[in-house]
Amino acid sequence: MKIRQKKEMKVVIPTASTSDIAFLLIIFFMLTTVFRKELGLKVTLPQAKRTERILKSRDVANIYIDKDGKISVDDKLVSPQQVALLFKMKLAENPSLIAQIKADKNAKYGVVNDVLDALREAHAFRVVFATEYEKGT
Repeated sequence: MKIRQKKEMKVVIPTASTSDIAFLLIIFFMLTTVFRKELGLKVTLPQAKRTERILKSRDVANIYIDKDGKISVDDKLVSPQQVALLFKMKLAENPSLIAQIKADKNAKYGVVNDVLDALREAHAFRVVFATEYEKGT
């Protein structure tokens, strides 16, 4: 009587479709991702004849000032004193940070000046004012 040797079965995992599955997952997550939209305060920006675009948005921190004098940084209402503290921390993390002031065209100049003083106290000297481009001139 002959004894049969057991044949070793090789386990094979098919990998031909893994790239298809990976790309489908990437497309799925790209389509279902919700991008965070900065809320800020509702402001009507003043118009300008000439504007310049800032290319790197990660180096920009937006400060909103509405017509009632409310100040918002990163979607949080703050006082001018808190602006100085926030920007000291932000500049420690990112020294090339630009403070972009989006002040309503009817905002009180005293509030804007208080924010500028707070930025100066925090040593945030890279400050820009956001405007809307005046079309047709």
